[in-house]
Amino acid sequence: MIKVILITGRSLDQGTSKSIGKFSKEYMEKLAICELDPEDLKSLGIKSGQNVKIKTKYGEIIVKAIESKQAPHKGIAFMPYGPWANLLLGSLTNSSGMPTFKGIEADIEIAKEGKIMDLNELLEEKIGVI
Repeated sequence: MIKVILITGRSLDQGTSKSIGKFSKEYMEKLAICELDPEDLKSLGIKSGQNVKIKTKYGEIIVKAIESKQAPHKGIAFMPYGPWANLLLGSLTNSSGMPTFKGIEADIEIAKEGKIMDLNELLEEKIGVI
């Protein structure tokens, strides 16, 4: 397990795949990822493309780990905005009207069990709606 600071935001891949459709498989696959520094992948003992479990004090989710093209940034993990990242964020806005999307402490470990949930599974299991 490694400890990281989680940052969420828009990604270029997310933007280009959005043109296919927000409910397309291609778009969803661009959201259910976590970009990690090559040194962090090495610390976890995994290669790019393997699943990891990310846990914050607000929730946990399994996503695919991807080697970041913008390294070095050891200890910083990036996730695109979307339902998978949202499960790891708190709801408090500190009077700003926006929750905190950056600087969230998180633990990342190899996902030995479980799978990446599709959007319907995620909504049903985590939120109770479909």
